Amino acid sequence: MSFYIYQKTKWPQFYWENDTFMASLSTVRNLQGKLLGKMESVGFALKSEAFLQTLTLDVLKSSEIEGEILHPEQVRSSIARHLGMDVAGLVSSDRNVDGVVEMLLDATQLYENKLTKERLFNWHSSLFPTGRNGMYKLKVGNWRDDSQGAMQVVSGAMGKEIVHYQAPSADKIETEMESFFNWFNTENSLEPVLKAAIAHFWFVTIHPFEDGNGRIARAITDMLLARSDGSNQRFYSMSAQIKLERKVYYEILEKCQKRDLDITKWIEWFLTCLTNSLKETDTILVKVLHKHYFWLENNHLIFNERQKSILNKLLDGFDEKLTSSKWAKINKCSADTALRDIQDLITKEILRKELAGGRSTNYELI
Repeated sequence: MSFYIYQKTKWPQFYWENDTFMASLSTVRNLQGKLLGKMESVGFALKSEAFLQTLTLDVLKSSEIEGEILHPEQVRSSIARHLGMDVAGLVSSDRNVDGVVEMLLDATQLYENKLTKERLFNWHSSLFPTGRNGMYKLKVGNWRDDSQGAMQVVSGAMGKEIVHYQAPSADKIETEMESFFNWFNTENSLEPVLKAAIAHFWFVTIHPFEDGNGRIARAITDMLLARSDGSNQRFYSMSAQIKLERKVYYEILEKCQKRDLDITKWIEWFLTCLTNSLKETDTILVKVLHKHYFWLENNHLIFNERQKSILNKLLDGFDEKLTSSKWAKINKCSADTALRDIQDLITKEILRKELAGGRSTNYELI
């Protein structure tokens, strides 16, 4: 009895019931069109800022799904440098941050290029620049070899593990991926958004790498969504929405990987998740517009570079408590200078002390 989908006789001849999700697909395409139209109307500067924020969010959330927390400022700075964007206050970034950024940019900026084994190997090498994931040495830039046993998706404490999925054996990967690449690079009649859904499911089902399969699957998804938009500028993040719906994401994957070749349920979930992602874009645009109008309203006030740097961090969503000591550390200045900067902004009614109080005095934008 075949337990997993790839053990079915006609694998990978997926099929689905169009009628069950055509309304959802129409909604997605309508939202994509409206979003691109809206972004064309806001001007180059605001569009670039929204683009930068979206890519930053995409990199952060795709990594968080795998339990890896990256520094937001490093991610933002790495993206800006790689794209040659004129952004103030850039910080240096770690090699592992640059690697994730390079993979996403290769997928979305060069979305029309073919997907090949060499390209995926380059992505994988970028994800793991040291050849390790923490303490564990990985087979980087190559398919897994299952030398440590079958590739399984497992949860639970040691000794009480639950196996949710077992991928095809390593000796089948080359053949499986050849089939995937051939379909990916030649199938042009399929609706692009549906192709993104199928490619994501197909790739994670093969699970060809020792680690990093989820992040690479999401990069492949972004690549195909860029094709569906006909644009290399990203204004919505599927990874951010998957992070919010992570529990359901893993549940629907497991269910569909243990049934026949009908992947209607997976496509339905994918389209719902994508719809939510497109709707959430308004949050990013509101933040960008807020930052834009903040500087329009306050541009007549005199700010030093330290103040501008911190204010931009706050406007971009600084997720830490702002204290005078943190101000001094970020700006590499003395505590007295930090207090003078802060007091000046309080006088100008830009900052105030947080009403919640606490052991340390924290400051927030008014």
